[in-house]
Amino acid sequence: MKQVVQSFRDGALYVDDVPSPALRPGGVLVATEYSIVSAGTERSKVDLARKHLVGKAMARPDQVRKVLATVRREGLTAAYHKVMNKLDALAPLGYSTSGRVVAVGAGCEQLAVGDRVACAGAGYANHAELVWVPGNLCAAVPAEVDSADAAFATIGAIALHGVRQAEAKLGETVVVIGLGLLGQLAVQLLVASGCRVIGVDVDPWKLEVARAAGAERAFLRSDDVLGHTLDATRGRGADAVLITAATADNDPF
Repeated sequence: MKQVVQSFRDGALYVDDVPSPALRPGGVLVATEYSIVSAGTERSKVDLARKHLVGKAMARPDQVRKVLATVRREGLTAAYHKVMNKLDALAPLGYSTSGRVVAVGAGCEQLAVGDRVACAGAGYANHAELVWVPGNLCAAVPAEVDSADAAFATIGAIALHGVRQAEAKLGETVVVIGLGLLGQLAVQLLVASGCRVIGVDVDPWKLEVARAAGAERAFLRSDDVLGHTLDATRGRGADAVLITAATADNDPF
């Protein structure tokens, strides 16, 4: 079957012929119909893979600590071979798809062959013709929902989780910093929850999209965001802030 893979050694990205996944208990095999490319998460993975070794180490100090722990525990040679094997492995991309169930594993009887499902999970809902996905990472797609829209379910769930974590309530003011795909979904969810939304981004076009989705106000980062927020809330400030921005610095914080 065809699958999008990337070499972590040099960052090469291509469509490869790989073995189809096996049916396992607790999950289903799904023939992919749509697969979402995440411009934030996946781009960061692609960019990381294209860095040289020093760049990879600087970008992922947590992985460096794991390598050092392996050196102490197993020795330098074993650690070296593990790192080389990791670099040579082809990594799948993708984590939000939709498709039809073609086989059902034991313990996953809530789904049936032919069901349309939205699938989630890095390492499961890959950019591939056929995927095996655990049952708890699949959701049946209602008849009135198009499969192309259903493929966005995982990304929508991420935005929804942020809104829930913020515990935003009816009538409260929430600032959304970063109006990419996740930010725009968060704006819509907050508006649907009865919140007043203030959007912030560096792209004027994204401000217009947020306003069209119901944001009460939307400002460029270069504007006096704090002053405008205090003005909009009569000096009280926002009740919550969601940061959905992708940047190398700490400015959003």
